[in-house]
Amino acid sequence: MSVKHINADFPEDFILMGFTKYPWLDLPLFFVLLTSYMFTLLGNIAIILVSQLDSQLQSPMYFFLTSLSFLDLCFTTTTVPQMLFNLQGPNKNITYIGCMAQAYVFHWLGCTECVLLGIMALDRYVAVCKPLRYSVIMDHRLCLQLSGAAWLTGLANSLLQSTLTIQLPLCGNRMLDHFFCELPGLIKMSCGDTTVNEVTLAVVATFFIMGPLSMILVSYSYIAQTVFRMPSAAGRLKAFNTCSSHLLVVSLFYGPGIYIYMQPSEDGSQDLIKVLTLFYCVITPMANPFIYTLRNKDVIGALKRLLRKAISTKGI
Repeated sequence: MSVKHINADFPEDFILMGFTKYPWLDLPLFFVLLTSYMFTLLGNIAIILVSQLDSQLQSPMYFFLTSLSFLDLCFTTTTVPQMLFNLQGPNKNITYIGCMAQAYVFHWLGCTECVLLGIMALDRYVAVCKPLRYSVIMDHRLCLQLSGAAWLTGLANSLLQSTLTIQLPLCGNRMLDHFFCELPGLIKMSCGDTTVNEVTLAVVATFFIMGPLSMILVSYSYIAQTVFRMPSAAGRLKAFNTCSSHLLVVSLFYGPGIYIYMQPSEDGSQDLIKVLTLFYCVITPMANPFIYTLRNKDVIGALKRLLRKAISTKGI
């Protein structure tokens, strides 16, 4: 294959269309994304610090919560800075290399979060249904193995899906109808047969979404039975608050993902897909730390202790 042909198939850069049909949205969307990103950084860094520095939060639940916060930080940083840059002015470009790197990393982190949310449901099942054996079953080694498995399976899927996608011919097409480089958008750009890519994406997305989601539903069906049998109202309330926070996070993440990845590419409004993508890659990572902290007295208490310690140290 000649260099000229390669350059024709793979342009030097792409133009990210975003909401260019609605140019008046650029400025308000820029401030919404900037504010959301700042809150995402603040909230998730706070969760990581308090979970690592407070001795009362050294449990598997907070280990996985720290993993989720770190994942959300990476997830938003993969896309939001590029979106903010493109919303500042008329330049909507992203280099080809940057686009491919973004697609690989975004898909990796998204798949990892799917698996991690399922693992967190399993952790809640053991904590609520087998409390006396919780520390024995969910020891540090198993937590590391489960977290590592989530990252590795996400990486393996990204390598498969993204590599299949970047091999599609583009025939010089540079217009990507999205805010950033995501696989469904890149597949739609191709001028060749995308049947294999679409089927593979749908099948693997079904596995990565419905597999952990089934684990979550089964875990919470057992948790619900155990909670309703608890004699203590305070115990039921604490279990309900912890589990409902996780379920709310699951709903915010899986809902848009199911619509975007588990339907034929020609179905659905592209503008709606863009809004839903923004929701689960920007709003959900921002909301996660607040969902967990506002409904968790242990985390709120740990934050207060950390702040008091910081203020007293500064005073000295």
